[in-house]
Amino acid sequence: MADAQGGRLTTHVLDTATGKPATGLKIALYRVSGNSHRKLKDVVTNADGRCDAPLLAGKEFRTGQYELIFFAGDYFRALGLKLPDPMFLDNVPIRFGMAGETHYHVPLLISPYGYSTYRGS
Repeated sequence: MADAQGGRLTTHVLDTATGKPATGLKIALYRVSGNSHRKLKDVVTNADGRCDAPLLAGKEFRTGQYELIFFAGDYFRALGLKLPDPMFLDNVPIRFGMAGETHYHVPLLISPYGYSTYRGS
């Protein structure tokens, strides 16, 4: 069942170590099919930790398996944090499925030593 705006994919990143949105965090979106990954786009979060537009919407939106890779290590290094080498968390992949034409929101709560995600609204 589609919602009023059709299928779309959004994300939001919050830095739980600082209690603020993760501004300037790079994210890569891939479509996954078996062992194949096809990169669809790179985006960077804005001052609110969100992307300026949906990652997928309208004709770009298709059901299937996807993966978001959050470049958390680059984000934390840019903050000037003193972190071990190698970092505990660097690139954080989240693989998920979209089974219908509706709104899928995949938020990330991140710190240098842990993360969580869920299907948001």
